[in-house]
Amino acid sequence: MTQDLRLAIVVNPDLPLGLIANTAGAIAIGLGARLPALAARQLTDRHDRTIDISSNQPVPVLQADAEAIRALLLKALARPDESERAVVPFPAFARSLHAYADYEAAFPGRDLGEEAIDGLGLAGPAKWVKSLTGSLKLLR
Repeated sequence: MTQDLRLAIVVNPDLPLGLIANTAGAIAIGLGARLPALAARQLTDRHDRTIDISSNQPVPVLQADAEAIRALLLKALARPDESERAVVPFPAFARSLHAYADYEAAFPGRDLGEEAIDGLGLAGPAKWVKSLTGSLKLLR
């Protein structure tokens, strides 16, 4: 799977820098948890010091506004046939909840089609990810 795997993180560039970093970090954890092949490895140097790798694939961080990210999320979710893929959104309402249990409890009552989405992580077949993110610019 990793030879055809591509991933991307899309964030809203209008967020403050700290929230951009937090959004990208949280999404990256979700991608790695969903597809452990992205990073579930260790490397050891010649002095026998072992580290956990960060990623075995490039991780482009792209930009789009909240409306475009929501549309991208809904388009990505419209293809449930992909078993080896990850779709990891970061809805804006999550920032107001400081305990995961609260987020988990609130989520079923929400409609992602109406929520502001601060960021989105995608991983899966290269053709699928490119078709969704190919027109987006790198975050700068």
